[in-house]
Amino acid sequence: MDAARLEDVVVGYGSSTHTAGVRALDGLTLGLASGRVTALLGPNGAGKSTAVGVLAGLIRATSGRVTVLDGAPGRREARQRVNVMVQDDGLPTGAYAAETVRHVARLRGAEASADPWISSLGLSELKKTAIRRLSGGERRRVSLACALVGSPDVVILDEPTTGLDPQARALVWRAISELRDRGASVLLCTHLLDEAEALADDVAIIMHGRCLLQCDLATIGSETEESVIFDAPLHLDMTALQQALPESCRASELSPGRYRVAGDVDPQVLATVTAWCAQHSVMPRNLHTGGQSLSDVYWRLTSRTDGSTSAAGTSTSDPDDTSASHE
Repeated sequence: MDAARLEDVVVGYGSSTHTAGVRALDGLTLGLASGRVTALLGPNGAGKSTAVGVLAGLIRATSGRVTVLDGAPGRREARQRVNVMVQDDGLPTGAYAAETVRHVARLRGAEASADPWISSLGLSELKKTAIRRLSGGERRRVSLACALVGSPDVVILDEPTTGLDPQARALVWRAISELRDRGASVLLCTHLLDEAEALADDVAIIMHGRCLLQCDLATIGSETEESVIFDAPLHLDMTALQQALPESCRASELSPGRYRVAGDVDPQVLATVTAWCAQHSVMPRNLHTGGQSLSDVYWRLTSRTDGSTSAAGTSTSDPDDTSASHE
């Protein structure tokens, strides 16, 4: 079951939200499964932060249906059970870090929940430091702690690891995993594909305010064609490589400097690829065979400049088929 859901949601800005102006969300359908981490991916301007605002009850949809915990977003019950971390933290700059987290916990009637998160996110040493004196990464950790106190059923995190060093990022990853283990539903908006692969159960890719794909992360690699994938210098001549391959195989540059040969891949095809690289003085890096990674699928979908999709569907069985829209 979904803890939250957007169905054909439009958010428009401009003189006429239906026929003119800009649509930040353009018929977005998206589900947040109960007790799972859903990674929301997309380029800048895709509509991720707007979707967060709609689910949090901060932005009203122009049209479509929005449900959060079986009711309207922003209602009293939802505010009590849904915690949100937005990109603009709005923290009181004159307050102390730990003091702020404890204050938010008291407002939620869960004062005892503050100290465990203060400790878990490495904020104990900042208890006598004013927020205005914190680094950007330290402020992000304070903001995250404020979003985690209490016992939320749904947690919405918008770019929680922006500006964090590797150690702090590891703390945040552990906190998100702990939330899931407690049974919370987490929406993780991120630009970091490795973060999504490490933390998410489900993934949704959006662009131009529409959902291009939503599925269980495990299906990304398991239901795609066998491939040879490798990294090399930008913009190799794929025409020459294609001519060396059997007709049943296709060569393409998935993303800048990342190449894929897909189709009836066998040991001979693998040998052809490596021989072609040797003949052209190309050193293939990270060469492997198997299904596509999340990064491969993301780049292939978002490289379509028009962001177009067909009529919204519900199938999640074939991430390799870009001609279909996945809910």
